[in-house]
Amino acid sequence: MDRTSDKADGQAINMLLLVLHVAHPVKQSSVLDLAAKKLTGSIPPSIGNLTYLTGINLRNNSFYGEIPQEVGRLQHLQHLNLSWNSFGGKLPTNLSYCTQLRVLEVTANELVGKIPDHLSSLSNVPSELGRLSTLGFFQLYGNNLSGTIPPLIYNISSIYYISVTQNQLHGSLPPDVGLTLPNLQIFAGGVNSFTGTIPVSLSNASQLRLLDFAQNGLTGTVPQNLASLQGLVRLKFDQNRLGNGKDGDLNFLSFLSNCTNLEVLGLAQNNFGGVLPSSIANLSTQLNILTMDNHLGGPLPDVLGKLQNLEGLELNGALPFEVGKLKNLAKLDLSENRLSGEIPTTLGTCLSLEHLSLEGNSFEGAIPQSLETLRGLEEIDLSRNNLSGHIPKFLSRFLSLKHLNISYNDFEGEVPSEGIFANASKISIFANDKLCGGVQELHLPTCSRKNPHSSRTLLAIKVVIPITSIVIFVFVLLYFFPPCSTVKKSRESALTPSSFEDRQLRISYAELLESTNGFSENNLIGSGSFGSVYKGVLSGNGAIIVAVKVLNLQRQGASKIFIDECNCFEKYKSSLDQWLHPKNDEQHQSKRLSFIQRLNIAIDVSYALEYLHHHCQSPIVHCDLKPSNILLNEDMVAHVGDFGLAKFLFEASNNPSKTQTLSIGLKGSIGYIPPEYGMGGQVSMMGDIYSYGILLLEMFIGKRPTDEMFKDGISIHKFTAMALPEHVMDIVDPFMFFEEDEEDDDDERNEHDIEEREIIEEDDPHVNVSSEVKNFLTSVLQIGLSCSTTSPDERMPTNVVVNEMNAIRDGFLKFKKGNRRKLS
Repeated sequence: MDRTSDKADGQAINMLLLVLHVAHPVKQSSVLDLAAKKLTGSIPPSIGNLTYLTGINLRNNSFYGEIPQEVGRLQHLQHLNLSWNSFGGKLPTNLSYCTQLRVLEVTANELVGKIPDHLSSLSNVPSELGRLSTLGFFQLYGNNLSGTIPPLIYNISSIYYISVTQNQLHGSLPPDVGLTLPNLQIFAGGVNSFTGTIPVSLSNASQLRLLDFAQNGLTGTVPQNLASLQGLVRLKFDQNRLGNGKDGDLNFLSFLSNCTNLEVLGLAQNNFGGVLPSSIANLSTQLNILTMDNHLGGPLPDVLGKLQNLEGLELNGALPFEVGKLKNLAKLDLSENRLSGEIPTTLGTCLSLEHLSLEGNSFEGAIPQSLETLRGLEEIDLSRNNLSGHIPKFLSRFLSLKHLNISYNDFEGEVPSEGIFANASKISIFANDKLCGGVQELHLPTCSRKNPHSSRTLLAIKVVIPITSIVIFVFVLLYFFPPCSTVKKSRESALTPSSFEDRQLRISYAELLESTNGFSENNLIGSGSFGSVYKGVLSGNGAIIVAVKVLNLQRQGASKIFIDECNCFEKYKSSLDQWLHPKNDEQHQSKRLSFIQRLNIAIDVSYALEYLHHHCQSPIVHCDLKPSNILLNEDMVAHVGDFGLAKFLFEASNNPSKTQTLSIGLKGSIGYIPPEYGMGGQVSMMGDIYSYGILLLEMFIGKRPTDEMFKDGISIHKFTAMALPEHVMDIVDPFMFFEEDEEDDDDERNEHDIEEREIIEEDDPHVNVSSEVKNFLTSVLQIGLSCSTTSPDERMPTNVVVNEMNAIRDGFLKFKKGNRRKLS
């Protein structure tokens, strides 16, 4: 630490305090707010001269030294926040003279000693604190305080918030604490050395929302009458000594079904015995974290799948197939049990999973291919089982994966060399004697080479092969225009799926010929390798605009492509365009994409482009990247489709004539076509990057590049550039935060705030986006701007796009994970 700089800061603080004292000697109400100003130094004793102060906020700086006793002279002080600094020494006993003090926050410092007894009118925690008769908010979280909580603290009936988590406190909780603190809402004392039983009287604190005494030495059981606390949100007693190791230890769970707002229930690593009762399925539907790793026997109840909002699960017993119903599960820890059989394929539907721990069991068979959808996994531990088969290649494409342990199994074949497998320090593959290959640091034998699979196979997985080869009489129902005299009811009935299907069956070639004016060139929309597409207008009760594709049967493979595309449309039933721009009716309003869904889709598309540009035998340029050509399957995995305008780029050799120029006859979609194409430029990979940049801006702004708002020289690119970074929230699509809102409503609070306080402050029903999320949004839009710049040479290459987008997603998921940890 630079003490010269500290001295300067200290002098500045002294000068500030002097100015405040001279300028406002008789001011009745004032707050000294220096939060998050990057200040260092110590608080001078002269702060005691500012007797008019009602609030001091020095949160989130780098102050050090002791808190001066002179603070006790501030008799009008109501709020004191010194959190997230490096204050040391003891809490000043003179704080007890601040008799109007209501909020005391000294979270995350280096305080030692006891809590002063005086504070209860503030001794290790000073007993003097007990004199603060108006105290409501009492937070000493994250220090090195020792001793006991002064008994007088429990007599301050105005207290609604107590957090002394992560100290070195001991003693027992008073049996009558629920009677003497009737207004208690937050009661947190985790990571200390408290002993004794959980007070039964806590049921009388009817406003209690958080009760957290994890990692202590509590004994006995969980009182059944806590079920009367219907506002309880978090109940955590992990890592204590609760229970007797016998049947009936968990009977209280059936009563907790009355706690309908319960989100977190932590009971892991205690001494609970018996079996997990089926009544666990009756717990709150809001439950998202459940930890129950104890000395339980018998299988897990099948009804566990009813808790579909679970994000974290730690259990032991037999793994039920219904675990796949836990769509929001972020952590699954079933390690060190006696689980057997194959890993359920249904795990592949737990798309939020980040941590998968199945080590120390008897699972057998191969790693299910269905796990390929779990792209958010950060840690996988499958060690010490009986798993076999090849290591799935999809694991190398998990860019969020930080650690993989598959040691002590029976895997065979070649170890991949890409992705996480390129870093030997991040994987563990010991005691799999049939493995070969991999990076050199693994010291595995060389594999016997076989003919590699065609690189086209991977393309078929990630990119939907040409959608341009189909003869489809009615390709897509785009719009329906009834006659002016048709009433609204008949218009609605004409749009029903059944009526459209009937219509498909009755279309003759003559009708198609008439609808396209004899396949007139004026109706030609575009041409591809296997045929041409025409605009048609089918007459009848109304007018239906359709796209009619005429297949070129002289082209080899056209029939097969027709069948493939039919199968493709059966699998992919929606496009990104339908999700970004839903119709204004009740049926389509439910189609809203969250922020993380948009990120995932954007990353899928970037992978597809990277493959097309860099991993095909000949590079492919798509030439028509837009939302309607991005198809989404039921798991919201994006696939790039419609290769009707795609072009192969042959590498230049010694013969310059082999460099391909393909600008003649180029067609694309207005708004997404790169400007150089309009000036006769060559087709290039940078053209796709431009389209991707526009697509990215559209995805997060929610406006098409052809929207009527973009006129008079203002494009979607310029509109975005003008708004960043200060006005990013003024231009983005607000619908993306409706799904994220519950987790991200901290509204610019310091990221280190503990979640107990967020419960108290979550009464704002509007969408609030933290500064961290704003930064993620800004980063995404800046990538969109970089990709859609006018000069092709200045655009971001596809491999850089992939890396940058993944970094943003990793950061966002880490941010969300941090919030969840605070919740737990």
